Amino acid sequence: RVTLSSTDCYIVHEIYNGENAQDQFEYELEQALEAQYKYIVIEPTRIGDETARWITVGNCLHKTAVLAGITCLFTPLALPVDYSHYISLPAGVLSVACCTLYGISWQFDPCCKYQVEYDAYKLSRLPLHTLTSSTPVVLVRKDDLHRKRLHNTIALAALVYCVKKIYELYAV
Repeated sequence: RVTLSSTDCYIVHEIYNGENAQDQFEYELEQALEAQYKYIVIEPTRIGDETARWITVGNCLHKTAVLAGITCLFTPLALPVDYSHYISLPAGVLSVACCTLYGISWQFDPCCKYQVEYDAYKLSRLPLHTLTSSTPVVLVRKDDLHRKRLHNTIALAALVYCVKKIYELYAV
């Protein structure tokens, strides 16, 4: 069993002391995200669920941008030229839209550097026995530089393809 240093893990405890407890939980979470802890354990259910959903939506936007961009770029290779733009252009627009929305809403949010941890082995290394909640949300910090580069590159390529294709369709 590996022990974690105090700089590796932060626990947002569910301790209600006053009417502003929810605000205190949110402030603690924001501070932990800014401090870039390796693991953040969120005990309060409401904030944990909201954070997990926010991360899930960001992941969905990222994956949609990548898959739609790949669809845009490879459909012309798989379908006849006369019909491929009916799939590739909407896919390209979807890729660019998802990438743009991610860039505006998620890119600078410190929460986008984290993923929800589900691996039981990794969770067993954390001090979860000290919690009062039976269903905490555990966030793990991940380097997202490569995934951002991937979806930005694919979305940019899809945008270039779409502009070129639209020019070809309407300039003739």
